[in-house]
Amino acid sequence: MQKYSSPNDVTGRFVQLYGKRKLAEFNRYADVLASFRRYFGHGSAYLCSSPGRAELIGNHLDHNGGKVIAFTVDLDIVAAFCDNGSDAIRIVGKNRNMISVSVNDDAPCGRSAGLVKGVVRYLREHGFAAGGFDAYTDSAVPSGAGVSSSAAFELTVGKIVSALFNGESIPAEVLARAGQYAENVYFGKPCGLLDQSVIAVGGAVQLDFADDLRYETLPTAFGGVSFALINTGASHSRLSDLYAAIPADMQAVAARFGKRRLIEVSPDEFFADYRNVERDVGERAVLRAKHFYEELARVEKMSDLIRATRLGNADTIAAAKGNAEFVRSVLDLINDSGASSLAQLKNCAVDDNDTAIADIISFAHQACPCGARVHGGGFAGTVLCAVPSEYFANFISAATARYGADKVYSLSLRPVGTTIL
Repeated sequence: MQKYSSPNDVTGRFVQLYGKRKLAEFNRYADVLASFRRYFGHGSAYLCSSPGRAELIGNHLDHNGGKVIAFTVDLDIVAAFCDNGSDAIRIVGKNRNMISVSVNDDAPCGRSAGLVKGVVRYLREHGFAAGGFDAYTDSAVPSGAGVSSSAAFELTVGKIVSALFNGESIPAEVLARAGQYAENVYFGKPCGLLDQSVIAVGGAVQLDFADDLRYETLPTAFGGVSFALINTGASHSRLSDLYAAIPADMQAVAARFGKRRLIEVSPDEFFADYRNVERDVGERAVLRAKHFYEELARVEKMSDLIRATRLGNADTIAAAKGNAEFVRSVLDLINDSGASSLAQLKNCAVDDNDTAIADIISFAHQACPCGARVHGGGFAGTVLCAVPSEYFANFISAATARYGADKVYSLSLRPVGTTIL
């Protein structure tokens, strides 16, 4: 593990993290190191980068044992840090107040401080060491935009504890569970393990939640598809009950068959008894279960597509044809997922008067051939847009003109998760 005093020493990692060497990132790292010195007086620091994530397909399947494909993106939290020889954890972020907590204090408290306490408590209870450290962070993961800024922060804390006090030995799955624990217990948000797992592992990842957690890394080349998020700008606060109702409805259907989760009920069994199930548990619950099974099939198709993408020489007619078919298939699957989320999962609006997500999806389809669907938890959130790369620049221009630069995010797939530089 290397300490840094200048951004010159870390620019070699920029291609892996951000796709290319960027002056903006050089200046950002320079500011992070200078701010760390200013706040804490240390001459040099270790560096950590923790990315956000985008969910490609598999909306609301994780909590009922399904599969999801997601990938880490080039928007990240950068942290300069070092141990301080005490039991105090002090974290200050750019344009954020100082968090100061004791390693030995796990009492509930406010959100960010609570997330730190929750991660540390989980790791200590599972046999890992923890001590005091100082950290300065700069986040390019936008809060409330559906790219998991909270999970990126949780993994930052966990990775620092792993690096400083455990020889970087804490497995990715344990770090992910520590983040989920902090979110569930200290923030009161009933999230699954999806966000933290993707960010801990990195790259394009298929996660299978049927038996605990299994994951498989997928090829990271998406062959002519570019991605963007458009944020509705609506608040995620006070939506926990809406989020919690989705797994509860699906679990009610599973209970109708004497099971705990939908993954334990075969689709043939469910569809053969569809009308009776609808009568017993209600239309909303049975539609959400229908989304579960159909979305799970889409995840399998997407996974097969990605694995099979080996185009060879892009200059050949055969490769170009194969690439076009791949792009079209990816867009179709994302559009089908979006239609299912809108009509069956019903996580695209808070009420009948809320059309923000539907309006963005409509705009995306008018702007160019694309795939568009609600992203993440839904309700108040973002829309994922998968765009053929030849249309992407014009699409971003049109979306920025319509919604504003602060609501439109161009995403690049990043091959690594939370990492010490």
